[in-house]
Amino acid sequence: MGKRNHLKAIRSLEKRISEHQEKIRLEQQREHPNSGLIYHWEKEIKAFEKGIRQARKRLGR
Repeated sequence: MGKRNHLKAIRSLEKRISEHQEKIRLEQQREHPNSGLIYHWEKEIKAFEKGIRQARKRLGR
């Protein structure tokens, strides 16, 4: 992948992290939050963060 593709991947993953953080925030405000869903989204956020670290490493940052 080229530099442009890595930067695009980073932006995409950052956007997904924001979306998942919003889902978690909304779920926690519910009267009976679904902890299974929150756990799932947190796991995905960690995977997205790992992808960002790898893309930055490939870019040499």
